[in-house]
Amino acid sequence: MNTTCTAHYPSPVGELLLASDGQNLTGLWLAGQKFFAATAEKMSEENPDLAVLRQTREWLDRYFCGEKPRGGELPLAPQGSAFRQAVWKILLEIPYGAVRTYGEIAEEIAGKNHRSGMSSQAIGGAVGHNPISLIIPCHRVVGAGGSLTGYAGGLAKKIRLLEHEGVDVSQFFIPRKGTAL
Repeated sequence: MNTTCTAHYPSPVGELLLASDGQNLTGLWLAGQKFFAATAEKMSEENPDLAVLRQTREWLDRYFCGEKPRGGELPLAPQGSAFRQAVWKILLEIPYGAVRTYGEIAEEIAGKNHRSGMSSQAIGGAVGHNPISLIIPCHRVVGAGGSLTGYAGGLAKKIRLLEHEGVDVSQFFIPRKGTAL
């Protein structure tokens, strides 16, 4: 079994755990988030000096200082099905300070696969299992009509990240009930 190298990063939205296979970033989780470190190997070793983990911390420093680094600047290797990979690729294309809906992503995936439709819930499942939070910006996905439903790190952190990026969050609302709260 391969050892996963890890490092911690104290961010404005809480402690982050970074994971790497030695060459690529394979995980970035907010402490306590749903599916926390779900894809990390059972054996891990703290190695903050590993090049990719150092690059990731520098990327995060830039992000939290208000710069607009792109996810494609880092070698990313999230583990997931072909469907999830396709969704995560679309997330990487959402610009800093912009949002897309689950439905819009569903339409895009359906179109790419020559299908008449796609379930927004299926998209939500893929977005929710994104193992590289922030860098693959799942916080930039909102529900239809402005619902802020769903963020594995918690809705308060989603709101903080969107505000950090200059998004006017007054146009959104937190649903009163649902499975993704």
